[in-house]
Amino acid sequence: MFRFDLKKARAYMLVAALAVFASAALTPAKQAMAQSRALPDFTDLVEQVGPSVVNIRTIERRSGAAAAPGQMDEEMQEFFRRFFGQPMPGAPRPSPRPNRPQDEEARPRGVGSGFILTQDGYVMTNAHVVDGAEEVLVTLPDKREFKAKVVGTPDKRSDVAVIKIEATGLPAVKIGDVARLKVGEWVMAIGSPFGLENSVTAGIVSAKQRDTGDYLPFIQTDVAINPGNSGGPLINMRGEVVGINSQIYSRSGGFMGISFAIPIDEAVRVSDQLRSIGRVSRGRIGVQIDQVTKDVAESIGLGKPQGALVRSVESGAPADKAGVEAGDIITKFDGRVIDKAADLPRIVGNTKPGSRGTITVFRRGASKDLSVTVAEFEPEVPVRRVADREERPRSSPAAQSVGLSVGELTEAQKKEIKIKGGVKVEAVTEGAARAGIREGDIIVAIGNTEVSNVKEFDAAIGRADKAKPIPVLLRRGELATYLLIRPAK
Repeated sequence: MFRFDLKKARAYMLVAALAVFASAALTPAKQAMAQSRALPDFTDLVEQVGPSVVNIRTIERRSGAAAAPGQMDEEMQEFFRRFFGQPMPGAPRPSPRPNRPQDEEARPRGVGSGFILTQDGYVMTNAHVVDGAEEVLVTLPDKREFKAKVVGTPDKRSDVAVIKIEATGLPAVKIGDVARLKVGEWVMAIGSPFGLENSVTAGIVSAKQRDTGDYLPFIQTDVAINPGNSGGPLINMRGEVVGINSQIYSRSGGFMGISFAIPIDEAVRVSDQLRSIGRVSRGRIGVQIDQVTKDVAESIGLGKPQGALVRSVESGAPADKAGVEAGDIITKFDGRVIDKAADLPRIVGNTKPGSRGTITVFRRGASKDLSVTVAEFEPEVPVRRVADREERPRSSPAAQSVGLSVGELTEAQKKEIKIKGGVKVEAVTEGAARAGIREGDIIVAIGNTEVSNVKEFDAAIGRADKAKPIPVLLRRGELATYLLIRPAK
């Protein structure tokens, strides 16, 4: 017979009530979590920044030629010129126009984007957007159109240009702090892809400090960027410009999810010089550099792979006068650590020409500080190669043990390539060949031990531990590099 238990019933009812209460109490928290995971709303940003983004059209004047029938639009042609360095495959070439003398025809050249820097009409864009244009036209979002004047010489190295329109009271952008930008942060772009003005796209920051250029650590994003977006702003969620959309990576000619923007702090530094002196002045010290590999760093006692390996030093350049040698590893410049080779040209390039600085180099197992006066950047001096006027091959048991045959250098040869000593590689086999050493190379050090002649070379090889990789510093023409002779397996 069933017996009703009042105490148990009350207990069950209490548990059920608590469960309902707990479920109701958790609902707001779950809702808040769902809201935090929702996609951001960009409408306020578009209203805030949109009025500051402009469309840029350029015009060139051609004489005696016109585009062939069916030629693709100029925006796509400019895209292929910019990102691939050549016309689009299969694009027809211009054909001569019959019965037309050397008259000039105004013709659209390309479309790009830009943004207003100041209320009095300074606009920032990419150098490749306005480079070589006969006429630059700027259209504001309110449909007003102005002829623009290019300020100074567009800087091709950074791909930054400044143009000026005669207008006042314009809505200028806010400049953001790139240092606060984080990977994974939402960003937005506004521009004119394929001439479609005021197009908005969004994505996240994929990476920072992406090395794709000598002077620029690019911001990588997955924001959709296409021809015509060039020069437009990359905007953070605070409505601040953090970059200039400049390049994409593509195998097809269209957007593939990888875009690059010039950091706005680098761009502003360039624009300030363009507006003040009409060109960009960069520092230089006259070295050709390369990366330091992990194996080389460990073999020579540097520890971790850092710094810039000096492959050659330009004769008479600031680095030469300071005492920098090929084979040195520059680890600091004016106290700033050089983590990777690309850091050095950026730091030196941003140093005012004529100023004095300190170069810290790692040489033969020890660090050394050298004083240098930074010069102004100029075209590099072509590399000269060493003439092939050597003695007959010589060999020794020590050299043969690592697959080398070496000979002495004459005083004339040392003077020609500006070194104090070394030995010439006459023949290469086995381990040395696997390491990449070639006939004609000049070995100047084994590990951290300099070798001035064959005798010193033999002694250094004899002391080396043949069970471990042997680091060899050599000169190839005017370039220096480290190679590792590894033990046979």
